[in-house]
Amino acid sequence: MDQSPASPSPADPSPADPSPADPSPADPSPVPEDAGPTSPDAGPPTPVEPTSERRVAVAFLASTLAALGLAAVYVGGGHPQAEGALLFVALGGLGVGAVQWARLIDDGPVADDRGELAGSDADQDAVEDVVSGDVDVIGRRKLLVRLLLGAVGALGLAALFPIRSLGPSPGSSLERTAWRAGRRLIDGEGRLMRPDTLVVGGTLTVFPEGATRAGDAQVVLVRVRPGLNRPRPGRETWAPEGNLAYSKICTHVGCPVGLYQQDTEELVCPCHQSTFDVLDGARPRFGPATRPLPQLPLAVDAEGYLVAQSDFTEAVGPGYWNRS
Repeated sequence: MDQSPASPSPADPSPADPSPADPSPADPSPVPEDAGPTSPDAGPPTPVEPTSERRVAVAFLASTLAALGLAAVYVGGGHPQAEGALLFVALGGLGVGAVQWARLIDDGPVADDRGELAGSDADQDAVEDVVSGDVDVIGRRKLLVRLLLGAVGALGLAALFPIRSLGPSPGSSLERTAWRAGRRLIDGEGRLMRPDTLVVGGTLTVFPEGATRAGDAQVVLVRVRPGLNRPRPGRETWAPEGNLAYSKICTHVGCPVGLYQQDTEELVCPCHQSTFDVLDGARPRFGPATRPLPQLPLAVDAEGYLVAQSDFTEAVGPGYWNRS
């Protein structure tokens, strides 16, 4: 009885017929386009365009030159329009250079699967290519840092020059006036003062001879009856024939002390009603003033005119002027 080969059962798949569940070796799984590099074999990153670095360098260089030009224009006498334009270029160059530089170092996020600890020859070759390709980039970055420091330094230098516009330091000028030993007293019309020029109870604003425009040297001259004055220790010779001289500048806020009340022997400041005792070294009696009016020591020269023995022995003016 002839036996024919049994036909394969539908339930028994043939070995040559691959199962639908097995992936084909020639059909790799798709990789998303935005997945990025998955291994060092993908090659070095895209090199930075030299043109971008040139823009940063030009911006910083323009800022440096503009700052130096700003300093030169200011030292040369100043020109508001030129100074404004140069300051705009100096600050604008720093801003543009910083923005362009930020774009150079923005490489974006990079994600990758961890590979084997031991690198292959291909990995080592890729690393060497990356390092050797960035030598010039690192050198150019150092140049940009130097240019940035130069621009900032030049702008800082230019900012120092306007300090000169604040004027010279006052030094000890607030502690001195135009009064000197032997300098004569004159009135507003330039007439010299003698001990008997004023009558008893009279008052007059006087100035140092040759310095009538010195505002801090104005003096109120008052003549009182001899024997009424109560001089402080060391001031016994400061009031020849009853002539007392006090600074006209109030020690409160600097108003002119110009009112004299003979019945009470007081000088009055009209601004805030501070009153000063003429017979007691101009000590404050009433009002906000807390310091006496500085007294000018007087004497009589060989020709019979009233002169100053020296400058005031204390600073004139409001209390905040006194630095001693």
